[in-house]
Amino acid sequence: MAHLVAEGIERSFGDRQVLRGANLHVHSGDKVGLVGTNGSGKSTLLAILAGRAPHDGGRVERKGRVAILDQDPDLPGTFVQDAVDAAVGWHRELVAAYEQALEDDDPDLASELQARLDQEGWQIDHKIHGILDRVGAPPRTARIADLSGGERRRLALATCLLSAPDVLLLDEPTNHLDADLVQWLEAYLQGFRGALLLVTHDRYLLEAVAERIVEVEDGECIPYEGSYGDYLIARAERQFRKVQKRDRMLRMVATEAAWAARSPSARSTKQKARLQRLDALKENVPTITERDLALNLRTGVHQGATLIELHGVAKGYDDGPLFTDLELVLRPGDRVGVMGPNGAGKSTLLRLLRGVETPDEGEILRGPKASIGVLDQARTGLVDTDTVFEAAGDGNDRVQVGDNWVHVATFLERFAFTRQHFDQHVESLSGGERARLLLARLMLQGATVLLLDEPTNDLDLLTLRILEEALLAYDGAVFVVTHDRAFLDRVATQVLAFEGDAHIGHYASRQQANRARALRQKEAAAAAAMPPVVEAPAPAAPPPPKVRKGKRLSYKEKQELEALPDRIDELEKALETTLATLADPATYKDRADDVADLNARSEAIPGEIEALFARWEGLSERA
Repeated sequence: MAHLVAEGIERSFGDRQVLRGANLHVHSGDKVGLVGTNGSGKSTLLAILAGRAPHDGGRVERKGRVAILDQDPDLPGTFVQDAVDAAVGWHRELVAAYEQALEDDDPDLASELQARLDQEGWQIDHKIHGILDRVGAPPRTARIADLSGGERRRLALATCLLSAPDVLLLDEPTNHLDADLVQWLEAYLQGFRGALLLVTHDRYLLEAVAERIVEVEDGECIPYEGSYGDYLIARAERQFRKVQKRDRMLRMVATEAAWAARSPSARSTKQKARLQRLDALKENVPTITERDLALNLRTGVHQGATLIELHGVAKGYDDGPLFTDLELVLRPGDRVGVMGPNGAGKSTLLRLLRGVETPDEGEILRGPKASIGVLDQARTGLVDTDTVFEAAGDGNDRVQVGDNWVHVATFLERFAFTRQHFDQHVESLSGGERARLLLARLMLQGATVLLLDEPTNDLDLLTLRILEEALLAYDGAVFVVTHDRAFLDRVATQVLAFEGDAHIGHYASRQQANRARALRQKEAAAAAAMPPVVEAPAPAAPPPPKVRKGKRLSYKEKQELEALPDRIDELEKALETTLATLADPATYKDRADDVADLNARSEAIPGEIEALFARWEGLSERA
């Protein structure tokens, strides 16, 4: 059954037509990834599908509950609790309908509603608490007007999930989420039983969740079966065929045009049909929509120079230190990725490097060749009332790119801004278009150190790949804070990981940092599983200890040795049960509040097993 049907959808903004006859069908259980370039109409289409925005033509049909996570969510009520209550209103209505069916003596309806309540749960307080806690939502007494952008997004995500929708529309859900929460969301969406339409720049999430890809291209929806990886292959083949078709048609147009130019008979009435065919060919030549976006950030900085050094740097606030004793040297070619949970101090470290804040301890040294360019998470640095043309050229008609001067219009076209964009005000740009304009300005700046805070947020997948290529070719130093796992894996030459207790670890890659964290968790679990060691008081003059090989087991040790195999077997069975529960998609819907505990248990049990096995080996050697 199709829960969402859109046919012939059209939408224009002024003289710019964004959607032109878009068609999309989403059925029960579908998991669809919606992709396309910035400004292609993805967010507009989602808003139309959810009934949040009007459309100029076509029709939309919805069946069941539809929930949408906007990039700029509009939350109901005054307090967080109001938004939560609105999200779970469907449950109150379901219970009230069941009670009314009992009063009306309607057994068929009462049985149907009871079955739904059995499936959804008669009490959902535990689910509310679990999801709010897992996404890091603000306290329920907090005022919505006082929330930060990240808090609003996390609360909006929680309310979307709590609304138990038949169709879930997510627009960049990973923005403002740390890596652990993104992995939890990935597992939740894999087990989600409803229909899902997902817009995201997170390629790992898209590959793991989406079973079908729909690309918004030139105002239409182009479907591709399979995963994101399958889509990339199929799209490349489709683009190749389009190029071939375009080349064939251009040759035909050239042949017909040459005949029309040289032949007097072309102007006779007998050849009108051929001329009409020429006009038709000209109109039907397909355009190649793949953008030729160019991003060259190279500056020519000397490769032996040291740009920034941090020695013994510490920073904290009233609630304690964020990090201490940080040592770091940035040289040309270094690309440092920073990972860690929200609130750990990553953005604070960026502000220290910028010179906006000063360290509590230690020193930060900047070399003579260090010039800093910034792309912050709030995408500041633009004047909302400026046009795109004015913002790119700072009011000038020409800009210097390397050793050459080029017209601003030519420069903007290199960043996929069309003539229609030039007079558009900055305040009306999408998040991705705003980021792309800031990248263009960053290129003109010629900075030798780039400080990037969540640079992938709102970028389309093509721009994201081009940014990666530009950073890989960049000859300066890059310091990037990001939760985008694929971006970090491809770009970073080293990783700083905020590990708690004011400590920052240095690693070669994200994978190495994750392995180190897993090992710490395993060791902590093993230590917790070991019986406490009680030290006997030392005598006043202890004699030298005598080591007796083959010391016999005590009675208690014999009993412990006999019991250990059963204890190990019980833990191994518990591990299998826990992993099977985590692998069941129903867990993430029916027991979402238990997922965190199950994950923690699955990570702790192996350490407990190893500790017991080591104890068994030690006792067995003496038996």
